Amino acid sequence: MGQMAHAAAQTAPVALGVYKPRRPQASPLFRLVQDHLSRLQTVYDERFAREYGPWRPVVDEVADKFLACGILEHGFARIRCDACAHEYLLAFSCKCRYFCPSCHAKRLAIWAQWLDTTLLAPVPHRQVVLAIPKRLRAYCLYRRRLLGDIARVAARTLTAAIRTLTGERDLAVGIVACLQTHGSRANWHPYLHLLVTDGGFRPDGTFVSWPIHDTVRLTEAFRRAVLRLFVRLELFDEDQATGMLTWPHSGFHVHTAVWVPDDDRVFATRLARYCARNPVALERLTYDRAAAAVTYRSDKSEGPTAGTETVEALEFLARVLVHIPDKGQVTTRYYGWYANRPRGMRRQAEPAGADAPVPLVTTPRLAPTEATRRWAALLRQIFEVDPLVCPTCHGTMRMVAFITQASVIDQILTHLRTRAAAWAAGTAAARPGARSPPSTGASVARSTQRRPSQHASYHASATTREPLAVSRALAFLNIAPPSPAHESGSRGVPARPASSHRQATTTRRGADRTTRDAGRK
Repeated sequence: MGQMAHAAAQTAPVALGVYKPRRPQASPLFRLVQDHLSRLQTVYDERFAREYGPWRPVVDEVADKFLACGILEHGFARIRCDACAHEYLLAFSCKCRYFCPSCHAKRLAIWAQWLDTTLLAPVPHRQVVLAIPKRLRAYCLYRRRLLGDIARVAARTLTAAIRTLTGERDLAVGIVACLQTHGSRANWHPYLHLLVTDGGFRPDGTFVSWPIHDTVRLTEAFRRAVLRLFVRLELFDEDQATGMLTWPHSGFHVHTAVWVPDDDRVFATRLARYCARNPVALERLTYDRAAAAVTYRSDKSEGPTAGTETVEALEFLARVLVHIPDKGQVTTRYYGWYANRPRGMRRQAEPAGADAPVPLVTTPRLAPTEATRRWAALLRQIFEVDPLVCPTCHGTMRMVAFITQASVIDQILTHLRTRAAAWAAGTAAARPGARSPPSTGASVARSTQRRPSQHASYHASATTREPLAVSRALAFLNIAPPSPAHESGSRGVPARPASSHRQATTTRRGADRTTRDAGRK
């Protein structure tokens, strides 16, 4: 009876909650960046460049997008219920990786779903963590691609170890490598998280398990391979590498204790999300605006990095910004059985060998990209809420427009705030079917030139329909369309005073663009 109840509980649909748009201004990380980014740009070269490396242009771009993420003043989509006319506004997001906690969590959800449905083979896996000594970490700070080279060395070392221990020279080991740069206190600590098949695949697809895990010999092999890499790249000479081999405590470390059964896909995807997690956890961050200080709690209960640490706001912001990857930097790599080329070859050969009596271990077929990237399905997976269920009548809602023109955004938000104030004061009666105004929070100053390319990925398909969508939105809210006198330039962007950090960002970007153009000429 108990088993039947348990099975029924597993098959019963999960009750989804009502979606509530997030409030990014309430985030301690948002307030920290908003308050201290401009000051940090001024003093960074003098105070922090020696410890965290030079200021990079990608930091300006990511910070600028982060301060616009989830803010209605920077554009939004209208979501409406056709049954009861309930409506709310959904702000655009920045989609920045390894900095914005919300957008990075969405990336991880999409990636974990792809791992589960497409990549991971139905075999046991094992987490392998590889760390390098402090002396080598500074090289990764000034040479960002070096950590990728170390990941390649680690994959070769693991593959050679499994082949040697099994006696199978042709085994293909599946490896997913996540390149991490942060420690328990968001400090600079580059290391590798590897999700490895607990064995390897023969050319015919048969899986051979990893018989024994000798971490001592594996650590020594990884140590010598990394030192050879540094010598080959001329970062070390032979004498320095030989001297490091004599250290009684090498600083290299390999951990292989976490094992994932072949039938526990939930744990495998959760472990993968942990391996590629964001450098900053908001639940462990406290920002004191009055004291200009940040308190960050470690995720470890013991050891030298356990406990909490309180540092100056500028110091913590500089520490966090250093983890933003460069443009085009690959932070997740696939080797062996999970590499792109072997997977493509297996897909091509699968129909021809489908009838052969060979014990193949194949991965599931690729799930449709459109289904995995749908915003509503993504939120259902992460937060167990359905953003397209009307909170009033529980009907189905749909997106009706994407609003990106600055003048139209200002008119809509001003109208909603005015109506909300009138309702609060009791001077206006709520008409039937009236919609509650969205919670917009504090207004954020915008730069004098809003670039449509910031949000191009959100409304590329609706660009040609935007004038019609804008007119319908204004008509629905009983707002007169904007006149040409209120617009400046062909884009209809009103002239506004720019904030200090936006001015610095614009100046720096202009200088970088001029330098690039001069180099091309």
